[in-house]
Amino acid sequence: MNIFTAEGKNVSVFSTTFPGAPVIYLNTYSDEGQQLFEATQTAGYPPFTLVAISDLDWNHDMAPWDSPAAFKNGEPFTGGADGYLRLLVEEIIPRAEKELAGPPAWRGIVGYSLAGLFALYTIYQTDVFSRVGCMSGSLWFPGFKEYVLSHEPKRRPDCIYFSLGDKEAKTRNPILKTVQENTEEIWAFYQSKGIDTVFQLNPGNHFVQGIERTVAGIQWLLSK
Repeated sequence: MNIFTAEGKNVSVFSTTFPGAPVIYLNTYSDEGQQLFEATQTAGYPPFTLVAISDLDWNHDMAPWDSPAAFKNGEPFTGGADGYLRLLVEEIIPRAEKELAGPPAWRGIVGYSLAGLFALYTIYQTDVFSRVGCMSGSLWFPGFKEYVLSHEPKRRPDCIYFSLGDKEAKTRNPILKTVQENTEEIWAFYQSKGIDTVFQLNPGNHFVQGIERTVAGIQWLLSK
């Protein structure tokens, strides 16, 4: 495993020696990279390299634009996604891939919660990722559904994976309760464009089985 830091972010590269294997980038809330990679290895997934980034300023780095706090006593969102994406593309990706056994067959980006929202947002800002995993993505984020429906990706994605817990929309919070409706609408929109996409509904709320749900998304992307 190769570990380095870039502007205060910790980057862990779990690489395979298989030449041309795909690379999947994962933004994590609490450094779950090792646990995730081990789960994929135990399950015997096809060879791939996982690059996990942690120590993120979550409500800044993962947020596409400013938005008030979604929770009582929560922090507001200060849209820093474009700045973080620049760091990811210009510094983190070249450093993470320079030790690999040849260029990757494809690059994917995956994330859970706000990092799932960010993963989907990246395809509208850069053409470096061709596969996306948006697990329990924060697609309730104000204005995001409208953004997706009215913008063209920089590159048509090969495939997109969506998942959500079946209890996530069951809340009194007027913002968060839109999550399933928005996710299904965005998924249907990509389907109508002929993009290979799936929507998986899992049992439980937002805070259960985050690792398992992320691993399932990675498996689907690798199976394509």
